[in-house]
Amino acid sequence: MKFVCYDDWTQLPESANHLFDESAKDSVFFSRPWFENLGNTVLNEGQSLLLACVIEGEQVLAILPLLARNGLHLYGFTHLYSSLFSLLLVQHDQPAILKCLVRGFDQMSIGSLRLGPVAENDHNMQMLQQAMEAMGYECHRRFRFYNWIHRVQGQSFEDYMAARPSRVRNTITRKQRKLEREHGYTVRLYTDRDLDQALEDYQDVYRASWKAYEQYEDFIGGLIERLSSPGWLRLAILYIDDKPAAAQFWFVANGKASIFKLVYDEAWKHYSPGSILIRYLMKHVIETDKVEEIDFLTGNDAYKQDWMSERRSRYALSFFKPRRPKGFAERIIAPLKNNVFNKLI
Repeated sequence: MKFVCYDDWTQLPESANHLFDESAKDSVFFSRPWFENLGNTVLNEGQSLLLACVIEGEQVLAILPLLARNGLHLYGFTHLYSSLFSLLLVQHDQPAILKCLVRGFDQMSIGSLRLGPVAENDHNMQMLQQAMEAMGYECHRRFRFYNWIHRVQGQSFEDYMAARPSRVRNTITRKQRKLEREHGYTVRLYTDRDLDQALEDYQDVYRASWKAYEQYEDFIGGLIERLSSPGWLRLAILYIDDKPAAAQFWFVANGKASIFKLVYDEAWKHYSPGSILIRYLMKHVIETDKVEEIDFLTGNDAYKQDWMSERRSRYALSFFKPRRPKGFAERIIAPLKNNVFNKLI
């Protein structure tokens, strides 16, 4: 068992794929398509990828995807759009694997290690914290953001909607009828075909929205392509008068639907096209995808509470080794050395 660092995805042994696949069952944010797309599209000058691993033979036992900046200060390999982060870890020999991982960091003499956003009940991260503290590192935990979800628990779509606030249901019904009467509309769901058209229409809506400018177009385009391959993509676009008026980018994997991006054209705001589109996708993921959980990812916005039923917290963890306090002799001698040095120059 040994600690190894890679700086490119192609360097990982093939067995890493199994660890990514198993981790993706908990979250798309732990999947290889997510991390590889990040690496291809968002790295800036002065940043480098560091895949900290524990391996035994050709078997990859742990992966902690990191970003190296400012020398030996390491950060979890995340982005503005990352809603969750974790250590990827096999189920067996975990104490020994974590000890090996932390010893590797200690031999690197890292200045600090900052990881997040992390779920409050993430067992892998809890064990990593214990191993780091056993090696003499201090850990600081701070709140990052709230995360709203809904556990379906066998509900039908009708039952789900009946539990939403009446003002939400009534507004959608009223605006939907008004839109149908005055213009008509269609919704198209893109999953694995016509993705170029889907991306073009999504970008048109984004530019006409209150957000106006998508700083990471390459990241979004790459994510649409990569998530379509395993069948995870749910990109719905609402068209009014044959023009894209609202778009929503969700992904569905392993029984979980994640609501990633919501945009609509400001010109159509009075018809509430975003709410109409949320209702459409909620129906699809409950009735067709039969998901067990729907996740609104990042933020405590009031409208998210209308659609969800449970709130969780996300945290950031910071690890560092405290400097050894100077002894009495060092405190006396250091100023004298400085005075002599200053006189010499």
